[in-house]
Amino acid sequence: MPTHTYFQLYTSAQSISWLQPVLKHMLNQRAASPSHAIIAKQRYEHSRIVWSIAMKDLEPLSQLISLKGKRALITGSALGIGKAMAYRFAEAGADLELVDINARGLRTAAEELSRFKAKIYVHKVNLSSKEEIAALWEELKGKEPDILVNNAGVYPFKSFLEVDDAFFGKVMDINLKSTLLMCQHMIKRRLKRGGIIINIGSIEALLPFVEGMASYSISKAGVIALTRSLAKEYGKNGFRINAIVPGGIITPGTKAVAKEVTQLRLSLIRTGVLFSTRLPLRRGGQPDEVARIAVVLASDLSSYVHGALIPVDGGFLSA
Repeated sequence: MPTHTYFQLYTSAQSISWLQPVLKHMLNQRAASPSHAIIAKQRYEHSRIVWSIAMKDLEPLSQLISLKGKRALITGSALGIGKAMAYRFAEAGADLELVDINARGLRTAAEELSRFKAKIYVHKVNLSSKEEIAALWEELKGKEPDILVNNAGVYPFKSFLEVDDAFFGKVMDINLKSTLLMCQHMIKRRLKRGGIIINIGSIEALLPFVEGMASYSISKAGVIALTRSLAKEYGKNGFRINAIVPGGIITPGTKAVAKEVTQLRLSLIRTGVLFSTRLPLRRGGQPDEVARIAVVLASDLSSYVHGALIPVDGGFLSA
């Protein structure tokens, strides 16, 4: 292997401490002749200087994670994961556009977020309506968000054999079609500026576990496919597009659905027990644990993360 190749490997391995001595030894061995030794030493010293300068130029973590000066639009932000995201984004310094069909929940969320310096705007929107989504973006004209989080979703249970057009259409309209339309408006309006898009998938799209959730699983699989397609297509325009894949998160919505369903179908209690025992962490997750990852993806901490699926599932998919 040529000396310069060893040198390139060594330079690339600056952050891998255990690899440095190995490659340095190889470099010294290869530099047997005086000319090789001189070249190797010069390159080694140059790499040290470059690395030292690069380390000094690193931005502090506090600056990387800050969302100050950014505007974030979060759908489904009246309760649960969306509300937790709103809290953390405001804490990180972002101004917020909160979107939900639950007007009372939005007002409550805005009141609770008033402790932060962030500007909070609320929008009651039925995301199953193409017209209402278009009206929302028209209202935002000239102040389009830097960050879009497509979090809104429904997760109704119904046996696959009983699924009809109305049921399937509702799930797809809210979970997938609204995500597609929101992404479309975001990209159209920021095509020359870029931005951040975070879509919320589900472990049910990757590993269906709960009975009666076929429609939900299909919709979230679509969200994941959409995320990766847009990432491939619009990275060149300055967009970073990723998906979070939550699982086992305890929210007011999941509690209500679980209570309603288990009263009617005791077999789902068994499913719940099996789900819990499969979780390596042996506990359910909290909305804030998803919100923290959303802040990371929205910030410069993840400046080279693009087209990724980030599970926040207590290890479920690995078990």
